Amino acid sequence: MSEQESEFANELARVARQWRTRLDAQFRHLGLTQARWRTLIELSVNGPVTQRDLAGYLGVEGPTLVRLLDGLETKGLIERRACPNDRRAKMVHLTKAAGPVLDEIRVLADETRRSILADIPKQDLTVARQVLATIAERLEKN
Repeated sequence: MSEQESEFANELARVARQWRTRLDAQFRHLGLTQARWRTLIELSVNGPVTQRDLAGYLGVEGPTLVRLLDGLETKGLIERRACPNDRRAKMVHLTKAAGPVLDEIRVLADETRRSILADIPKQDLTVARQVLATIAERLEKN
């Protein structure tokens, strides 16, 4: 690996961590950890889904997801229901109470994104997006 590739990989990991840390700080008053807000966003995009599929989307193990869902269920933001096609599986659904929380998450995330990306030329963002898409595609293949 060239020095440039190594520096890029390290910078990418560092920036991703910093971005998530910034979002965590923005969402702290909602009582949401990174794992919880990521779960709510994932469910808003792909839900309702089985617990197994949700664990795959989030990249966590089953027992970790169960504890995470227990916390969200206690807050009244999700509910687990029997899967109509497989009685052994549980489907995870957002509740109506999750709607306002997700709205606030989106507003805060949009504000954060606009602040961070302000004054970066659109062409640079386009190139960066293309590079990230290529990296993601290669990661999914391997």
